[in-house]
Amino acid sequence: MTEGEFPRGPQGTRRIRDQENSVSDHDVSDHDPNPAFERTSPLDAVHRAAGASFTDFAGWQMPLRYDSDLAEHHAVRRSAGLFDLSHMGEILVVGPEAAAALDYALAGRLSAIAIGQAKYSLLLARTGGILDDLVVYRTGEDRFMVVANAANRDLVAEELRDRTAPFEAEVYDESDDVALIALQGPASLAILTETPGFGVPGPGNDVEDFREQAAALKYYRAFPAQFQDEPVYVARTGYTGEDGFELYLAPEVAPKLWEALAETGGSRLVPAGLAARDTLRLEAGMPLYGHELDRETFPVQAGLGRVVALAKEGDFVGRTAVEAGPPAGARVLVGLAAEGRRAARAGYEVFDDAGADAAARGTVTSGVLSPTLGHPVALAYVDPELAEPGTALFLDVRGTRIPAEVVRLPFYTRA
Repeated sequence: MTEGEFPRGPQGTRRIRDQENSVSDHDVSDHDPNPAFERTSPLDAVHRAAGASFTDFAGWQMPLRYDSDLAEHHAVRRSAGLFDLSHMGEILVVGPEAAAALDYALAGRLSAIAIGQAKYSLLLARTGGILDDLVVYRTGEDRFMVVANAANRDLVAEELRDRTAPFEAEVYDESDDVALIALQGPASLAILTETPGFGVPGPGNDVEDFREQAAALKYYRAFPAQFQDEPVYVARTGYTGEDGFELYLAPEVAPKLWEALAETGGSRLVPAGLAARDTLRLEAGMPLYGHELDRETFPVQAGLGRVVALAKEGDFVGRTAVEAGPPAGARVLVGLAAEGRRAARAGYEVFDDAGADAAARGTVTSGVLSPTLGHPVALAYVDPELAEPGTALFLDVRGTRIPAEVVRLPFYTRA
């Protein structure tokens, strides 16, 4: 496979630059993240054979769990878990000015990343809020793959088309032509390199070369490989707080790869659903779009001010609003740890006083009884004067005020 061959680009994809209708910030709210029809993953039959329970996620039927949320969570922390993330969106930006176009379209400086490198970035509204959080891979000198959240796939594609119009760059939505499998956990490297069928492009499809490249791969780096002579893009990325890999490949090849990894992993590896992925990312302090991030939230409020490259040359969408900052007194994201077994959930209120007449000073966006730590943790937006670590607060859990403390994120860090 030559540089940039996968994802495939214009061949077999939906070219969106020439679509008649664009989406600008004033009509983004009309975007429907939950279409009336339900989509299924190319791995759907595999999941059903494994006895998965399903949930609707942004119009997709995706595995919620296979057996036990706790077992799947612990497997990823202790050994390895296998996730189907084929609902995510993959959008290519290709052309001589692709790097400059993304510097203008996104909050980060994408022109600075090397071929084979990935970067976390944000698609900002002109008003300074967050339309989506993204991972961008540079797959060639003039080729980038933008990975978007499933609910925002169409929005991101259309915004990128609109924003890159002045540049010599083309935008292609490849989402329907790409499956995504995530192998996460401390045993992931061993399982990946032991799985037969992998190699690298070139004479002999050398398996030893693949193993060496995979072992040497740094975090947020990627390289083109092959599985059973089919292209696969191997990235050392993930959203669990553990070491792991994300594997991009053609949908028709995904079932064979999933089964090969599962067979090689044996007792070291379990299939894991969206429930475990949510508790894993929460322990790792990673924000989730629609919970911690939305178009009304500025990056600095979510602790993502560092993601916005204000030092980069030239303008970018949202710069003026971000430089002006959020309104005075805008709430900020904090981590909260509590004792006992009762966890706050999204929407529960936060107080600085246990009294029944106290006014709410914040709102929980995500919460769980941490499987790894054994006590409740939560992410919440609170008034800025309450954001200092060590601040004592209270969580209203079904009418009972539960003591909590502001703590530094992440809650969990792998050794």
